[in-house]
Amino acid sequence: MSKVTAELVKELRERTGVGMAKCKVALDETGGDLDKAIENLRKQGLASAVKKEGREAKEGAIGIGESDKAVALVEINSETDFVAVNDKFQHFVRDLASEAAELFPKSLEAFLAHKSKKDPSLTIDEYRALMVQSLGENIQIKRIKLLAKSSDVSIGYYSHMNGKIATVVELSGGRGNEALARDIAMHIAAEAPEYLRAEDVPDEIKEREREIGRSQVQGKPAQIVEKIVEGKLKAFYDQFCLLNQKFIKDNEISIADLVAKESKAQKKQIEVNSYLRWRIGE
Repeated sequence: MSKVTAELVKELRERTGVGMAKCKVALDETGGDLDKAIENLRKQGLASAVKKEGREAKEGAIGIGESDKAVALVEINSETDFVAVNDKFQHFVRDLASEAAELFPKSLEAFLAHKSKKDPSLTIDEYRALMVQSLGENIQIKRIKLLAKSSDVSIGYYSHMNGKIATVVELSGGRGNEALARDIAMHIAAEAPEYLRAEDVPDEIKEREREIGRSQVQGKPAQIVEKIVEGKLKAFYDQFCLLNQKFIKDNEISIADLVAKESKAQKKQIEVNSYLRWRIGE
């Protein structure tokens, strides 16, 4: 009998949309024969049209859920945008994001194995498999991220383009600054920074930008060249580092200025601890 590997179980799941546990059973019963396992699952009514086999799920939506404990991001992929904007799919995304925020699972695998709030007789992964049958497309829960709430931080989030882009910002300085965090999250959705601050840019990236700058400046004294190169590096920071970027609601100030202004108004130190920007299918 062929050994049933985790990779084989994963492939069967991706090709059929059936839950991991049932895929494992099907492969065990067929000695690891993928085609026979697919046939048996279809006979049981668990896997539908063969046309779905191997089709990639790159569309979908990113759900954001919130509970007293956390803010959760969950990316759920579908094959087409037609299904991604379907009300049933959108409800499914919102339900799972809310459930993730409540459960605070340690991993995606733990989340998939948990009992569904919608139907406690099913795991979340089995609930997902039912959605595959209902909507007629391969649907996969790709990734999950939890940000824990505490009295020390404010968390703000923003969803754009029906969940195609989702952003979350965590500010230090205590609670009560969720509106500011949301404004910054909205900015991040639009401006797509790659780093939080200039210090976070890797040395090799900085040196690459310097070399590009030098190649653009010819025939000038070395000290002048270096001033121009450093100016170009600053322009790079202003484009790609969140704190250096001009705030989309007021391009007279940077995000760093915005946070400093609020810190002064509240007479306490507020800082951007971290941010996330997820785009569907990345």
